[in-house]
Amino acid sequence: MAVPEYARYDAMGLAELVARGDVKASELAEEAIARIEKHNAALNAVIYPMYEIGRDRARALDAVDRSKPLPPFHGVPFLLKDIMGDHVGVPTTGGSRYMAGRPAAMDSTLTARFKDAGLVVLGKTNVPEFGILPTTEPRAYGATCNPWNLAHSSGGSSGGSAAAVAAGIVPAAHANDGGGSIRIPASCCGLFGLKPTRARNPLGPVIGDALGGLISEHVVSRTVRDSAALLDCTHGSEPGDPYWAPPVERPFLREVGASPGKLRIAVSNTGGKGAALHPECTAAVDSAAALCAELGHHVEEARPAIDEDMVSGAFMTIWAAGLAFQIEAFAMIHGATPHEGDFEPLTWSLYQGGKLVSAAQYQIAVAMLQMVAREAGRFHQTYDVWLTPTLGQPPLRNGVIDTSQTDAMAGFAPIIDYVPYTALANATGQPSMSVPLHWSSDGLPIGVLFTGRFGDEATLFRLAAQLEQARPWIDRKPPVWD
Repeated sequence: MAVPEYARYDAMGLAELVARGDVKASELAEEAIARIEKHNAALNAVIYPMYEIGRDRARALDAVDRSKPLPPFHGVPFLLKDIMGDHVGVPTTGGSRYMAGRPAAMDSTLTARFKDAGLVVLGKTNVPEFGILPTTEPRAYGATCNPWNLAHSSGGSSGGSAAAVAAGIVPAAHANDGGGSIRIPASCCGLFGLKPTRARNPLGPVIGDALGGLISEHVVSRTVRDSAALLDCTHGSEPGDPYWAPPVERPFLREVGASPGKLRIAVSNTGGKGAALHPECTAAVDSAAALCAELGHHVEEARPAIDEDMVSGAFMTIWAAGLAFQIEAFAMIHGATPHEGDFEPLTWSLYQGGKLVSAAQYQIAVAMLQMVAREAGRFHQTYDVWLTPTLGQPPLRNGVIDTSQTDAMAGFAPIIDYVPYTALANATGQPSMSVPLHWSSDGLPIGVLFTGRFGDEATLFRLAAQLEQARPWIDRKPPVWD
């Protein structure tokens, strides 16, 4: 049975078709594969097809005993990100030639939980080298293009996942976020992207921490309910985790459609140090603030008293040291000596800087970000949610960021203005979401960022669902679609 209307369903919708027996998991897998084959030449979203692995799994799911309850996403096609999306027998390269060709020995904990939820993995998605950029243009695999305009970036580092979801290839895909890498591509591609609270999803079974707690795992999706239901399937600590997220009161899916009440929302509509944003981004925040007020929330201008220079300096120290850790750990495990020619010049420069970070400098940087978390905690004693732009500009054109730059600080300088707010929630561990409420005059998506209290994804899901109902985005389709 063909499913010509496949792309109009979200992940929960496809799962309902399978549960009713209207379609088989193997038929959905073929629909997704057909769309990868149709669109990937233009998008370059999927860099490692796993068709036979996916087909075998889908056929196995078709044969399960249907007298027993099915998992919530039984038979739904899915893609893993090529960073931390380990799947046994498949390489995880991090967008780098240096890490290519070495299959993973085991599934990551998150991959295992995705499988337990019934998802069918059909491939790995493109990323910038080591995920260090807000665009996805690795030399190893080439640039991923935005389905809304192929000349523009799909964002990063989960750019391949976002492009695939936006184009209707899969309804949701794995993503992770160390400085905005869920929310940036969600904004660029017109998707919903929630970065959960630190440690809401584990990083195991081997790694306990990456980049001093900056990294969070989840998905990008077209609907709020898919994001909530998938987080229900994956969240929870595992033995040995170094961090622990506060327990949830009830399933996240039950928050979707629940009243958020009258929220106290702070809004900031400038870039770093009060710099002016692109007018389209300003308009996006103004419009979102007005919508929140119309929905009965109290909205006022406010921002936490944060030293932005301190944040960016501490963040870059941890980011550089974290890159050095990744490369040195890979070298130790695989006996692969790093050579300059194995990396993009910008990556190599950041790696060299990371090797020079002393233990004291690293600990000072961690302490600085913990100070920021203290201030954010005080701020959210007054405000339930903080509304800001996701990005300082509409999606960049591919090629704007120069990965041939050999001075890491010079190479990253323009990025700070492009992503003025996303990294703060990584530093503090707070949940934060980009919501697709605005499109530019030339048709490019522009998300707005809502950041909540530590541990309080519930309020964000309630608000997101309210915004989704008030200003639906599901029927907006890019030129590259289905």
